[in-house]
Amino acid sequence: MSRSIIPQGPHWSRRDVLRTLFFTAGAVGSASWLSGCGGSGSGASGATLPPPPGMGEAPDGEVLPETVEKLLGRFRNIGPLRAPDVHGVRTPEGFATRIVAINGELPQPQGMAVMGPRTGGIGNRPWHIFPDGGGVVPRDNGGWIYISNSEVPGVGSIGFTFPQLADLTNVLEEFTPGLAQVGTLVFDPDGTLVDSYTILTGTTFNCAGCVTPWKSWLSCEEFPNGQVWECDPYQPGDGVPRPTLGFFSHEAIAIDPDERLLYLTEDMPDGRFYRWIPDPSDWPEGSDRAALQAGRLQMLAVGGNGVQAAVDGPQAITWVDVQNPHEPQHQNRLPESTVFDGGEGVWFFRGVVYFATKGDDRIWAVDTLAQTIEVIYDRATAVAPKDILSGVDNLFVTSQGDILVAEDGGDMQVVVILPDGNLKPLLQIVGQDASEIAGIAFSPDGGRMYFTSDRGGRNGLGGFTNGLGMVYELILPEDI
Repeated sequence: MSRSIIPQGPHWSRRDVLRTLFFTAGAVGSASWLSGCGGSGSGASGATLPPPPGMGEAPDGEVLPETVEKLLGRFRNIGPLRAPDVHGVRTPEGFATRIVAINGELPQPQGMAVMGPRTGGIGNRPWHIFPDGGGVVPRDNGGWIYISNSEVPGVGSIGFTFPQLADLTNVLEEFTPGLAQVGTLVFDPDGTLVDSYTILTGTTFNCAGCVTPWKSWLSCEEFPNGQVWECDPYQPGDGVPRPTLGFFSHEAIAIDPDERLLYLTEDMPDGRFYRWIPDPSDWPEGSDRAALQAGRLQMLAVGGNGVQAAVDGPQAITWVDVQNPHEPQHQNRLPESTVFDGGEGVWFFRGVVYFATKGDDRIWAVDTLAQTIEVIYDRATAVAPKDILSGVDNLFVTSQGDILVAEDGGDMQVVVILPDGNLKPLLQIVGQDASEIAGIAFSPDGGRMYFTSDRGGRNGLGGFTNGLGMVYELILPEDI
């Protein structure tokens, strides 16, 4: 399994690391062994964690992953962004880009031609429109598969845009075939694109999702009666709905494999933050996967001094069982649960769950051991140059401690929040201001990063502008 998917190694000191790396109330923070819904890990190095300030000495004999020694961040030394390249992307010195898929065209083994589509190509259907959330699973031959959602709206999406119509549009959606799908790009170990096929069809407004520790893909429907669909990325198929994960405007999912918990965001102005607890028979201890057929869905409730106080420091949290879990949750809001304005990307790391909310441009951290929540990035209170991030959306966190945040709007950047609290732009797409960036995922060796321009396309003159969607590959320099 890819190191970017499966977390490994010791379980000690998640709270200690959190305290060490969070700076002050409302400041930007990060952590070390950061893993998404599947996770990343590394072997032990024999190093012990330096004692957090005011907490005394670290326990003798504790062996921690070697990434604790590398918390300066993978992208700490990148330079400023250069002028746009031939693909319309600004990157630091040493980086290069390739376009691997454009809506309406068959993917090409060596990347998409700049001056226009070529004849031929791979796969049995042109690339889908509005590519959004994405992930990577490894292949047995050393290659990998990039998975991409298609955020095609449907009747149910009207209820997403106009919540007062959700009850009606949810009913109409039941009788209207969805036009969204999930597609794949299959790569050989040298990066050659060799195949492309579809693993889910007939759904609506599929936004982000999650690569599971057992190598499946969870695709999230983002409308008020949306579901999560589980897909097999290794062969064509149609996916399986997982109604136990709830009915709401799903955005993204993160998985804690040790505690066997799923965390889910809801992209609505009055959205909630959820967790799913499997029944003991659904994910037995020692099993390598959940059946995702039976469990309890809960909403987060912030206590202490309230959710706004989380900007100033950690606040206690509790979890409450949702009301009528098999009904749309916009009809079943619990007054004691906390509103999060437009939940977006979510990422799990050793007991800490990071998630973004677009309505207030914040990134939150839930410490699942201490059962607290706090804001670690708040654009409203950020001071230059730490205020360059806006339109927070998808999240990806590297094992070296970088939080990569894709912008929906803003100035179309992927911004890195380094472990020391500084922010650096990793890339910027120009000429596509009506689009958004999503789908960040890395090849198993970390040498290539994939990302989408949800509404990018050709301009007919050999360049790129707003369109119906495209997928980029960022090729990293060897010393990064």
